Formats: sequence, structure tokens, C-alpha cells
Amino acid sequence: MPANTTASSGSTGSAGGGPRKKKGRRARLIVIVLVLALVAGIGYGTYWSVSTVRASYPQTSGTLQLKGLDSNVEVKRDGSGIPQIYADSDADLFRAQGFVQAQDRFWEMDVRRHLTAGRLSEMFGSGQVETDSFLRTLGWRKVAQEEYDNVLSEETKKNLQAYADGVNSYLEGRDGKDISVEYAALGFTNNYKPAKWTPVDSVAWLKAMAWDLRGNMQDEIDRSLMTSRLDAKKIQDLYPPYPYDKHRPIVDQGAVSPVTGKFDPDASPSDGLGSSTAAGATEGLNTQLGALSETLDEIPALLGPNGTGIGSNSWVVSGKYTTTDKPLLANDPHLAPQLPSLWYQMGLHCRTVSETCGYDTAGYTFSGMPGVIIGHNQDIAWGFTNLGADVTDLFLEKVSGDGYLYDGKVKAFTTREETIKVAGGKDRHITVRETNNGPLVSDRSSELEKVGQKAPVTNAAPDRADGYAVALKWTALEPGHSMDAVFELNRAKDFTSFRAAAQHFEVPSQNLIYADTKGHIGYQAPGRIPVRKAGDGTLPSPGWSSSYGWKKDPIPFDELPYEYDPKRGYIVTANQAVIDEDKYPYLLTKDWGYGTRSQRINDLIESKIKGGGKISTEDMQKMQMDNTSEIAALLVPELLKINISDKDVREAQKLLEGWDYTQEADSAAAAYFNAVWRNILKLGFGDKLPKELRVEGECLNVPPAKSSGPVDEQDKLVRECGQRAPDSAQPDGGDRWYQVVANLMDKPDSDWWKSPRSRKDKATETRDELFARAMEDARWELTAKLGKDITTWNWGRLHQLTLKNQTLGTEGPGLLQRVLNRGPWNLGGGEAAVNATGWNAAGGYEVVWVPSMRMVVNVGDWDRSRWINLTGASGHAFSAHYTDQTDKWVNGELLPWAFGTNDVAKATKDTLTLKP
Repeated sequence: MPANTTASSGSTGSAGGGPRKKKGRRARLIVIVLVLALVAGIGYGTYWSVSTVRASYPQTSGTLQLKGLDSNVEVKRDGSGIPQIYADSDADLFRAQGFVQAQDRFWEMDVRRHLTAGRLSEMFGSGQVETDSFLRTLGWRKVAQEEYDNVLSEETKKNLQAYADGVNSYLEGRDGKDISVEYAALGFTNNYKPAKWTPVDSVAWLKAMAWDLRGNMQDEIDRSLMTSRLDAKKIQDLYPPYPYDKHRPIVDQGAVSPVTGKFDPDASPSDGLGSSTAAGATEGLNTQLGALSETLDEIPALLGPNGTGIGSNSWVVSGKYTTTDKPLLANDPHLAPQLPSLWYQMGLHCRTVSETCGYDTAGYTFSGMPGVIIGHNQDIAWGFTNLGADVTDLFLEKVSGDGYLYDGKVKAFTTREETIKVAGGKDRHITVRETNNGPLVSDRSSELEKVGQKAPVTNAAPDRADGYAVALKWTALEPGHSMDAVFELNRAKDFTSFRAAAQHFEVPSQNLIYADTKGHIGYQAPGRIPVRKAGDGTLPSPGWSSSYGWKKDPIPFDELPYEYDPKRGYIVTANQAVIDEDKYPYLLTKDWGYGTRSQRINDLIESKIKGGGKISTEDMQKMQMDNTSEIAALLVPELLKINISDKDVREAQKLLEGWDYTQEADSAAAAYFNAVWRNILKLGFGDKLPKELRVEGECLNVPPAKSSGPVDEQDKLVRECGQRAPDSAQPDGGDRWYQVVANLMDKPDSDWWKSPRSRKDKATETRDELFARAMEDARWELTAKLGKDITTWNWGRLHQLTLKNQTLGTEGPGLLQRVLNRGPWNLGGGEAAVNATGWNAAGGYEVVWVPSMRMVVNVGDWDRSRWINLTGASGHAFSAHYTDQTDKWVNGELLPWAFGTNDVAKATKDTLTLKP
């Protein structure tokens, strides 16, 4: 399944199986196409007509009765359909939020809750059984239920219940076709009817968020897989240390105080202070985790492909350096392009803030969850980026009968039975087995039964027999308080209450930035981050020994890094290292993003400040659209030195002369350079990686695994085809690869620059020979894609964004996709640029993640803030607000963001009054 989808091909029937199943799947697709064609007005009829589409449009003006309200609630929508809700109690506010989000987005909410519960098969049939089995094994819904029952505060539970009541009030008395057009199609094929919403449905969504932002699990797998072809030194080349000398970490001073035992932003690290975790304890383990990697590719990545490229930008500048004399705060999370957008813009206002009504906040929410996730209230503003802490570990387990080996004894599995109901099919039954390290994820694939069969473990390891099983230990599988934190953030009034809220935001671990109306700025690294007994989390660990695993308690919150009004006057978080590992006693991760975006933002802010200028809202907005390529600045001067004899390749090379390294959509130079970069990576690294990391279907003649013979001995080569989805294959071209190549630039004779001959090219032996071949290959690749005439080339024609409806729009005949999907748009920006329109160099140039929203907050002068969403407020495919913000988003525009009562009134186009 592509990583930017919510439900895969199973949404239209069974995938695979015998001819009978395929015939049924095809028939179901045809039925859906016919239904949607008629719904769209393409056909005719009395039942399936345009009125069917309009039946699900929400009422946005006039009066409606909402059961359970204590008093009237007003819902004011602006010209973009963005609602601002006004109420007199918390219960009324969240009940109305549930009602309004269900009006616009219930189909999306319903699919999400089936995903998080491992119940997609109930909606979409047998094609989702494997996905459901894996998700049931992880147990997201089970943990969410435990959180609701045993951990969350009573106030949070009341808010969740009020929200659920609002959703259910909307559903009451409505058939599927009255809720969303997708139900009209789905109900026609399998009679599916949506069930009532529950508070746990909301809590479980945080597990999906945590899964997609889980850290370095894919890197852990990839390093293991690499050992089949690469030695330890070469693997180290591909995972270089973080470049602290070039890319500033978030917190550039401070330490855990030896006196107080707490993190002190002004303290100095003690001599010899470093990671307390022994690195490299698991070096040499090779678990052959290819099958697990394939399984992960099948799990819907709602937030985006998990890798070094995915992340977010946020920064805050003190009023000392702004034109407003108050802080300015910017945020743009980089997530999978989705239709509708992951985010839902909304304001939640108590008419009078009091003990019984404590909220006056606005920002970006998740459909299906109460509260505001990113935004501001009347006192503070906050933003999120992914911290990237290593909160997952894979453990090899020696399975024996009904148990597993641990310290020389066999321990019994913890087991539970799960029943998967399948639309149009028989129930499926699975047994989930867990060790003390977590659920056995290897149980969910027949291929994974042999995981670890060839693992080169030490003599102390138990006999491998048929191989080791694999367990997943993950902080999100323990009940936590993150839902409490959402409401606490919404009510926070100062840095002290902000940090108190952050302490409860345990998963996913995020960088939180802060600003307030009194002029203060700050940063907090929160999260439940494990402390390992041994190892550094970069490779799977032996599960049979108590010497490994995690200590009982995670890193104490008081010892996590933070900043408050740093002297430099600004804070930047963009997935770079949080703090220099030599200055901090705990291991946060070995797999940071490499800081390309963060350093560019730092440089842009510093250049403005050092030039004596002050930063405006427009400056912040312009920074968000910066599309400079750091790797181009490094490589282009070297590419221009290479003597090219072929006149057509030389013609393309000339495009790079005088180029300023900006990746505008209409730039021919950007198109050619990125094609050269893609081919450098393929020739230098991609063709040397094992099949489990390369793009599925791309085949090479390669030496046998760990062969020491010369690569040009054709009689010793074997045919080997890649196995990974295009948007998660390697080398992906993210800034880890920037650092890999930068480290090799002064090693022109490195083995990495050696590439075997092809049918038309001789083998390369040096860096410049490989660069020349990459320029030639890029010339002919773009000739095939864009035409021979280079004057017609531009980056946007290669680098396109297509917005796909997250369920029925991801697969099927063209008619179905045209009805539900939108695009393409030609985009500028690129991988590791601030304007991070990400693409995977191994898979192609298609946009696979984007700034999913952008905001610039004018702290204290809230009505001068600005925001934009990727799509629109509505999830209804034919609504005027389905994608009405997308063109502006593409052009880097921001919409006015009204917050105060008067400005909201001026912006209001429709008012709906909800009455008890």
C-alpha cells in the first residue's frame, strides 16, 4: 500500500487469492464506479442523482436542535467554511465540536477508527485482513481502552464523552447516504452502516499518530538488512554521525545539573559526560527482517512515509527582533498529502472563560478528537515538530513450544484471541502472543516465521533452530496521558503551565515551541523516552537476556532539555538533534534528521538580524517557502568542472551555470540537477544495497551476497529484483544522504564511486567518472520524461502533487479516481528544503510528503495571524470547500486567521445556532 493511503486495495474487495476472489473484486469495483458515476450526475435516475450528493452536505446556517446542550451554541463559518464555535460550558463546546466535525468529516473519522482498532475488514472486505491482523497484534485499541479506563483524568473523560455525544447526535436518524457519498457506494456493495462514536475512538487516534512518528524503527531494520551485502564500515558510511559542527542542535547550551539533578538551560556539562548507554552492544546481529519491512509497507501511514525526510518546521522569534515587538511563531508539519487534509481548522471559544468554561483557543484539530492540537489561545501559542526520539526496539526472541527463552528459562507467552469480522466473508481468528518485550510482530507473516535464520549472533546466543521470532517494544503500547495533555495545552497561560502540559504529552515525542503575550519564548522536549540497559537502539537486541531491554523508568521529565528566552532571541526546531550528545547524559536517538532544514532557517533568521533588520509576518511566510537545495550548492561546482564531450549532455550541463540552487516549479536547472542527484545515488549507493531496500520490480545483475569477487565478472552475477515500495525505498535522497556524499567528496577513489559497466557505459572507478555518467543518465531520463528540447523542461512537471481521497480514491478505474481525487499540481521545493515537498530519489520525483499546513502566529495581536490548510475544511467530494485552499497553498499564500469576537463576526458568512 502506498504510504499516503488510509485503506488499500482492500477497500474494493479481496486482493489476491484464487480467480473467484479476483472476479468478485472486479465486480465490486465496477459497482462502485457505476454508483459514483451516477452520484456525480454523469448518469441518470431517480435515486442515484445529484440530490444524493447534496443529501450529505451539512447545514451551516439557521437553527438545529442538538440533544444534551445546556444552552445555545453558535457555529460561525467564514468564506472558507472554517468554523468558530461559541458556547457557555466545556460540555457544550466539545459536544458542538463533535457535531460539527462529523458534519464535515465523518467518513474520514469512521475510517480512522476502523484503522486504529484493526477493523478495516468490516468496511472494505478481506483485502484488509493482514493489515487488521498486524494492528490487532500491536493492540492500539486495547491500549486506548486501558488509558480511558485507568489513566485519563475525569475532566478529560467528560470532554471525550461530550465530543462523542455530539458526533452521535449528528449520526442519529441519518442513513449512510445522508452522511457522505462514500457510504452511498459502500452501502450499495456490502450494506455497511456506521456505528456510534465512543470516547475510546478518539483516544486511539493518538496511537496512529505515534506509529507514524515512531522514530528509527525503519533504520533499525535497514541496518540489519544491509549486513547481507555490506560490512560494518560501509554501513557506518551510510549512517554518519550528526554534523554538530555544521548544523546547530535545537538546544545549544545547558545540561543536567549535578546539584539539582534537573536539566538547567544555563548549566555546563560535567567533564566526560556522554551517553550512559553502551553503544554497539548489538553490532553484528542480522535478523533478515525483509518480510517485516514488507509488512510495515502495508500498514497505512496516515501521517507520511517514516524516514529521515519526514518531519516538520517550527521556529519562534522574540519580539526583540520582530516588527510587531511581540514574538512571531511559525509551524508547518510535513506529512503525507491527503484528501481531505489531516488537519481541520477550528476555533473553540467560551463566551466567558470561567471555571465551568475554560477554553478560548483556535488552530488545527484532528477530525475525531476534541481540542486543538496546534495553535494558540488568548495567552500563548505553540507548535509541534517530531522530536525523533528512539522509542521502539526490536528484540530477537528464542521461541520454545508455548513460551520463549529468558535468562535460561522458558517463560509462558501472554496470549489473547482476536476475531476479525470481514465484510462479505467469514470471520478470521488470530492468536496474539506477547513476550516481556512486547507483541511478536513476526507472527503476522509466514515469511517472518524464519526471521533470524541466518543471524550471525555470538556463541552465547541460544541455538537458532528454525530462527528467532521478533518482538516490538514501543512506548506507545503502555497507557499514557497524552489526551490529558491536549486539553492542558489548550488552557495553558504561561511557560510553567505549558511545561506541566508537556509533561503529559508522552507519545509521540514532539518538539514543543512556545510564545506568550508577555514576550517570552521557549522550547520543551517532552515524551516517554526509554533508558536502555545496553545497546544504542540501532540494531535489534537479544530478547533472551535480562542484560538488554529497558530500565523500569524512562528519562525523567525534569531532565529533558528545554529553553526559556535564550539569549540568541529565537528557537528553531526542524527535526535536527535536540542537544549535542557529548553534553547530555541520556541517549535520545542515534538517528536524528541531519539538520539541513533547521540550519537553513537559522541562517535566514541570523542574516536578517545581523543585517540590522527586523522580522515581519511576511518574512516568516517567505522563509516557509524557501526552496534552496543545500546538496546542489555542494555538488554543482564540481559537476561544472567535468569535461562532457556529448553535445546533448553538455547542453543540459549548461543549465547549471549561474543557477542559484533554488528549486522553483518553472526551473529547468532544478529539474536537471535533481535528476543528476537521483542518478548519483542510484549508481553510487542504490545498486549496492540488498534487494529488500531497493524499489520493487527494479532488477539488477549483482554479485552473490557478501561476494568478494570483482563486480565485472559477469558469470558470477545473479539476477535480483527490489522488494520495497517506491516511497520507502533507499537511497531516498534525504539529508542523511547529503551527509553521506559530503563525507565522500574528498575521497574521489572511494569504492562507493565504483560502478559496474552497463550495456552502453564502461565501469566507473572515480567520483568524477560516476558524476559524468550520472549527468548522462539524467539527460536521457529527462529526455524520455520531458522531451529532448531542454527549453521545455521544468521541475514542476516532474515534481507533481496529486491529492487522493484516502479510501475509495486510491485505487480503481480512472473514472472513480477522477470523481474523488484532485490534481496534479506542479510544485517547487524539494527534499530537505525548508519548503519540504518531499520526494523519494529511489522511487521517482512524485511528491510523497508536504507541508500539510502552514501558520504564522502574531502573538498578542492574534487577528493578524495567518494560516492555510493543504485542502479545505470539507471532506465531501463535491463541496466548495473540498480543495478550496490548495491553489493558495501551492502559491505560498496564507489566509487571514480571525480570533477575536469582532474579527470573527466580520469574517462570518454562515451562522448555525445549535439549540438544546
